[in-house]
Parts: sequence; structure tokens; C-alpha cells
Amino acid sequence: MQNNKKRQILVFTILTAALLLSACAPAQPGSVGSVAVGSKDFTEQFIVAEMYAQILENAGFTVERKLNLGGTPIAHQSIVNGKIDLYPEYTSTGLLTVLKLSPMQDAQEIYTTVKQGYEEQYNLTWLTPSPFNDTQALAMTKAVASQYGIQTYSDLSKKAPELILGGPAEFLEREDGIKGLQEAYGGFEFKETKQLGTGSLRYQALLDGQVDVVVAFGTEGAIKGNDLLLLVDDKVFYPIYNVAPVVRMDVLEKYPQITELLNELAPLLTDDVMSGLNWQVDGPEKKEPADVAKAFLVENGLLK
Repeated sequence: MQNNKKRQILVFTILTAALLLSACAPAQPGSVGSVAVGSKDFTEQFIVAEMYAQILENAGFTVERKLNLGGTPIAHQSIVNGKIDLYPEYTSTGLLTVLKLSPMQDAQEIYTTVKQGYEEQYNLTWLTPSPFNDTQALAMTKAVASQYGIQTYSDLSKKAPELILGGPAEFLEREDGIKGLQEAYGGFEFKETKQLGTGSLRYQALLDGQVDVVVAFGTEGAIKGNDLLLLVDDKVFYPIYNVAPVVRMDVLEKYPQITELLNELAPLLTDDVMSGLNWQVDGPEKKEPADVAKAFLVENGLLK
């Protein structure tokens, strides 16, 4: 009798352990269904799209990757035509480029507008946006910013006559460049401007002290990689570009769990985090986007 009890306890223990291991293990690929994940043609899109793909694979989906599709028109047409089921998009890109509406300053209003517009016009919807803002920006080294007491665009507008700006030639002419900043903030009359394009030369010139301010984008890897300061656009001159999954509504009807799976990722992607992830790919380490995405998801408990 005693042996029978021991045997029963052992069997119960083994079954319990098996159930626990089963609960912790990722679902088998293809056990849920198939989805196609797309992306545009730059580093940040590759990383975020890989995160979406790996989260869905971990939940049992078979994922077809259609990354590096091209710019916004191609990515948008691909999802409208059903060639992909979801991809990462930026809220003000949806507002300005796709829906062709006027700029807005409030992030929630932008999101609500694009979500409604996409649902009504394209049978697409937006899931929860991440807080990072990949908009046009201005950056300085922390040392020079501290020297001149600059934290915001308003600060910079007043100190500009003492400083040298570096950036692409069109920044001096476009309405969303110097001209627009002068209209919005006043000032912005720099001592000198240097044409440096949009590549890494801008940042090298900044680090070498050849310029004091550079035209940047909010989540570029070089911001985190070089420990630079992004100035605060305190009058919200530039549009807000939060990223979110854009998904076909018929796909969500079939697989409603996608919403919860991808929304769990959203709050983790801040400016600082995204810049650091981009730097792992674009900086000296030259890691693969898929590897960077996986390491981040594992570290944050989103992959089993």
C-alpha cells in the first residue's frame, strides 16, 4: 500500500512538472495560423518588425517576413492589397502622408484620427503606439548644451548667434527647417551653418567640435551611441511620430489575440531604448536586426 501511494505521488509530480513545462514552452509554429509581417526599408523598421514577427511566432503563428519593402507608399499599398497583414507605421506618417490631413500637436489626437481614418477608408486599424518619437530633431553634446544653458528649442533660438549648425542643405530652405523654426520660435539666427548631409559626418563634426548643433532624428542610433542630448521641441513644431502596428481588420477578427500580444511590447519602446537598439545595428557592433530584436524580447520576458 505504501509503495502504491509513493507511485501515485511520483506520477502526480511528473504530470505536474510536464504541465508546467508545457505552459512555459513557446507554442509550436503554425499551431495557430499564418500571418505576413512587413516593414519599410531602414534599420528601425527592421528591428520593430522583427519584434512583431518573433512575438507572433512564439505564440504559435507561422510568420512570413516581407521586410525591406520600400517607402511608405509601397508598404501601405502592400497591406491594403493583402500582401502583408501588418507592419510598423508612424502616426504622423499615417496622418500626413496617407490620410493627407493637416499636422496636429497632440499625440493622442493624432492616434485617434489615424485609427478612425484607416478603419473607415482602408479596413485597417492601429494597435497601441509606443512612446518613442522618431521625428526630426536637433541634438548637441551634453557638454556644449550645459555650457550655453540649452535644453529646449526656445533656449537654442536665443543662443543661436553664438553657435554653428550642421545639417543637410535643404534644412536651410525648407519650411520645416530653419525658416519654420524662425517663424515658430523667433531667433534661430546661427553664427554659421555647415552643410553636412544626413549621414554620420554630422555626428563626427559635432563630436570634433566643428559644429555645435546638428539636425537629427529622435531615435537615431548615434544619439544613444554618442550620449548626445536631444533638445526639447517645447512648442511642438515638429510632428509626433509614434510607431504602432497597423493591422488588417479581417486578420484581427480571425486572430484577436494579436492585439494583446503586440500591445504588450508597445510601452517598452522609448526614445532611449529605440536609439540604443538602432545603435547596435548601425554602430560599430553591426549586429543583425533579428538578433537585436530577440535579445531585447528575451530580456523583457516577451519570448519564452
